[in-house]
Amino acid sequence: MSILTQYFDTKHNTAPFSQIKNEDYLPAFQEGIALAKAEIDAIVNNPEAPTFENTIEAMDYAGATLDRISSIFFNLNSAETNDEMQKIAQEVSPLLSEFSNDITLNPDLFARIKTVYEQKDSLSLTPEQSTLLDKKYKSFSRNGANLADEEKNQLREIDKELSKLSLQFGENVLAETNAFQMHITDEKELAGLPEGTIEAARSLAKAQEKEGWIFTLDHPSYLPFMTYADNRELRKKMAIAFGSKGFQNNEYNNEAIVLRIVKLRHQRANLLGYATHAHFVLEERMAQSPEKVMAFENDLLTKAKPAAVKEFEQLTAFAKEMHGIEQLEKWDGAYYSEKLKQQLFNLDDEKLKPYFQLEKVLNGAFTIANKLFGLTFTEVFDIDKYHDEVMTYEVTDEKNNLVAIFYADFFPRKGKRNGAWMTSFKSQYVKDGVNERPHISNVCNFTKPTETKPSLLTFNEVTTLFHEFGHGLHGMLANTIYPSLSGTSVFWDFVELPSQVMENWCYEPEALALFATHYQTGEVIPQEYVEKIKESASFQEGLATLRQLSFGLLDMAWHGQDPTNITNLKAFETEQFKNTQLYPDVKENSMSTAFSHIFQGGYSSGYYSYKWAEVLDADAFEYFKENGIFNKEIADKFKDNVLSKGGTENPMSLYKRFRGQEPKPDALLRRAGLI
Repeated sequence: MSILTQYFDTKHNTAPFSQIKNEDYLPAFQEGIALAKAEIDAIVNNPEAPTFENTIEAMDYAGATLDRISSIFFNLNSAETNDEMQKIAQEVSPLLSEFSNDITLNPDLFARIKTVYEQKDSLSLTPEQSTLLDKKYKSFSRNGANLADEEKNQLREIDKELSKLSLQFGENVLAETNAFQMHITDEKELAGLPEGTIEAARSLAKAQEKEGWIFTLDHPSYLPFMTYADNRELRKKMAIAFGSKGFQNNEYNNEAIVLRIVKLRHQRANLLGYATHAHFVLEERMAQSPEKVMAFENDLLTKAKPAAVKEFEQLTAFAKEMHGIEQLEKWDGAYYSEKLKQQLFNLDDEKLKPYFQLEKVLNGAFTIANKLFGLTFTEVFDIDKYHDEVMTYEVTDEKNNLVAIFYADFFPRKGKRNGAWMTSFKSQYVKDGVNERPHISNVCNFTKPTETKPSLLTFNEVTTLFHEFGHGLHGMLANTIYPSLSGTSVFWDFVELPSQVMENWCYEPEALALFATHYQTGEVIPQEYVEKIKESASFQEGLATLRQLSFGLLDMAWHGQDPTNITNLKAFETEQFKNTQLYPDVKENSMSTAFSHIFQGGYSSGYYSYKWAEVLDADAFEYFKENGIFNKEIADKFKDNVLSKGGTENPMSLYKRFRGQEPKPDALLRRAGLI
């Protein structure tokens, strides 16, 4: 037996990181899969008639050992990886997907589930049990378990082709991104660019043994160039290159691939009995239908467009006055917006950073969680960790019961991917009368402390910390029976509510007073800075909203109707952008051919959920504001109906129980200064 497949005889059953070696993983996965298979076989071969307990419930607890190994391995593969682990990931991923296919394609297992599902009205199940039954059944039916054999084969062929196409789409975008470079040899052409950006471009040129500076279409190079470069012609060159990825007359063209993907997705949905791909996807989302998403987006569009037009006119006048520009083009937007923002707010990160020392910000998040939800975070030093920099906490409630274990991992290092995320090493669930408490982790990449300075955060990083901490609370306060419904296992367009709502406290003077104090003098952040942070947060919110909505509406246009007759990608796209377009069209550019979110990632028919979650969080926070941002009664309602409930019920029912009504977009529009 591997160390990973045994019960961890450690404090709170935490993972024994220091004892795990790379060579332990593969045998542990093999053993875990074998155990899980045996558990599934026992369900399938049970001579008794199928019941909720011996089939649905048994399935949810099956594979617990494998889940635990997977979460430890894949979390470390993101936060503390090396070549050997990446090789192991390549080796175990096919084993895991084969195992998962063995389950969803097991007709005897599905027959048992279907028997229980067909009796559901006579079983007097709790809401949580009903949800579990529904989810287990749909995980089969939505993958074709009810189809005849010939149709099942069709579905498998479609899925195979789709996974190849989306891989090809992504490889083409990457190839196009890597193929373009702007090589500058005249120093005058760097005017306006920040030192750091110039330095990075210089070292890129050096790495290629070239003179001068090299800029690319990678975001860390492209975005600062478009925001700060004074040379308009060079911005134009960059913008056109960026916008024509996958849309050029070469082997990386994605036009045919996009048209093929949308047609196959439509066919697949039809095969499973859905009108369109969007109908299929949205059945498992809070929004529920394409009609509802379109109504939501068009309603926001009607309200945000007048503000966007006004902001565009203001920006146009500003560019004309500043440089005599007659017609704003797409390559002017970021540049003049930044200039205007500086003129209006004169607020930069360097002014704010001294007030945001990492340790104080983290303690501020802990204090706010204490005031709202009665949680206490105590740092402990007797829990094993996977890196020295990780901090470990016991989280307890008002009665001193253990709520969760919390790991905090905040600095960049080799072997850790970029970005910020929340994850868990152990889920919460109840089994045999024991409430197993979760082990939750927040991982970020903030500036390390130096010999002379502590780690100081930009305001953007402060909101990132609160955002991930919100996801963390969703995991820590989980209180459900079944592991697959616990914590953040909720609909995609609901999962960002707990994280985004926490960001709101970063803008409130009452909350900032708890942690935003100067690291040298201890003075609380000046009120004028707080006002400027708030004002600049809604700067050009109309334009930003219009841009987000244009992407969401394009996504719905591709997936919410029959795409069979679409032949010209550019013409179709131009038509979809008519209502959201302010800048002149650039004929060489296309959005869809590099829209990786929907053609390579998992956001097809789901791009709207960025805005949807903002509506939820603004509406929820307004409820707090009306009654005091530390109001215990409302915090309890949020904890009891949202944070602790996971995916046990339809999120709209949970939200209405918390708020007393469905969310309205007005709070978001007010916060964004759009009404």
